[in-house]
Amino acid sequence: MENLERILAEHPFLAGMEPSHLEILVGCASNVRFEIGQLIFRQGEDADVCYLLRRGRVSVEVFSPNRGPVVIQTVGEGDVLGWSWLTPPYYWHFDARALDPTLAIALDGKCLRRKCDEDHGLGYVLLKRVATIIEQRLQATRLQLLDVYGNHS
Repeated sequence: MENLERILAEHPFLAGMEPSHLEILVGCASNVRFEIGQLIFRQGEDADVCYLLRRGRVSVEVFSPNRGPVVIQTVGEGDVLGWSWLTPPYYWHFDARALDPTLAIALDGKCLRRKCDEDHGLGYVLLKRVATIIEQRLQATRLQLLDVYGNHS
């Protein structure tokens, strides 16, 4: 069996994190697998997990009545999927679908929030790292909107 603490320490999202914080996160972590085409989460559902992708690719999508699913971003090995566990009301803002067989570490959102409340240093470190993810998603969304609504002459 693989050591979750080692796997967490090697993931780019958690690189350089204090060993004591990694030890705390292990208590919230589990291995998960998704098959090709499997819906990982849907917009509007409870956001109760954060995924650290280890292998595979996942599309982050929004549904457009006129176009169907619109891919905002594709994430893969070394990326993070899901930040909505961090901010109320804890609902997903996008859909996510596995494009390949995908392996990830699932971090339980309720567990993470509880651990961050107990250890504000951990909370601050995670918040800074998640803020980077949020900014990347917003930029990807902006680029997608430019493509959808841009001048197609």
